[in-house]
Amino acid sequence: MDSEVLTQLLEGVRKGKISVTRAVERLRHLPFEDLGFAKVDHHRALRQGFPEVIMGEGKEPAEIAAIARALQRQRTNVLITRLSPAKMAQLRRQTRGFRYHRSARAATWKGREVRIRGRGLILVISAGTSDIPVAEEAALTSEMMGNRVERLFDVGVAGIHRLLENRDRLFSASVLVVVAGMEGALPSVVAGMVDKPVIGVPTSVGYGASFRGIAALLGMLNSCAAGVTVVNIDNGFGAGFAASMINRV
Repeated sequence: MDSEVLTQLLEGVRKGKISVTRAVERLRHLPFEDLGFAKVDHHRALRQGFPEVIMGEGKEPAEIAAIARALQRQRTNVLITRLSPAKMAQLRRQTRGFRYHRSARAATWKGREVRIRGRGLILVISAGTSDIPVAEEAALTSEMMGNRVERLFDVGVAGIHRLLENRDRLFSASVLVVVAGMEGALPSVVAGMVDKPVIGVPTSVGYGASFRGIAALLGMLNSCAAGVTVVNIDNGFGAGFAASMINRV
């Protein structure tokens, strides 16, 4: 439940369209609902502008389904990240209406239409095709949070002309999320070209000395280009969320 839904509920009570009993029932589980193994934070949309997101990794399918149903009962939009196809297959048997986004390894359910709230465009860029799953997680998160999102994939520094051909797209964005593995050089290149915030996302893609993303992380943290902010390794969700908050300012 976010501020818009709460306002509509209270207006309905004031106008006599919704009974006090029904309103109390809707509010009964604020600020959280205790499922025993999890405490679902129904108050988060009021505080942060977006409901609690379910991380599928490390949870049993039945646990994911129970949390998802609790969110669905509140008619809030639901995003589940790090969801394998096997877990999605089981989720389909225990819930209704979820759409699976295979490339992002995520599932979504829309209790109501996603309204565009972001002021500008978020451009999600990947260095290579192996980085696309993390980039798609960032893009999907930003879209679910009400932003216009475009994707620009496979434009890494091994073929920098591919990036330079898209200068107009870089300049048109309000926030840029740049996803890269290996040595993680792409965010520095992009940040040196634009006057907008750049969020670097290191991925665990790479050979031995990349140390499962640590090399890319350290490269981005040591960027000589100003304006680069870095999230954790493979954290497309965190980058998409941060980009959305910046794009609302």
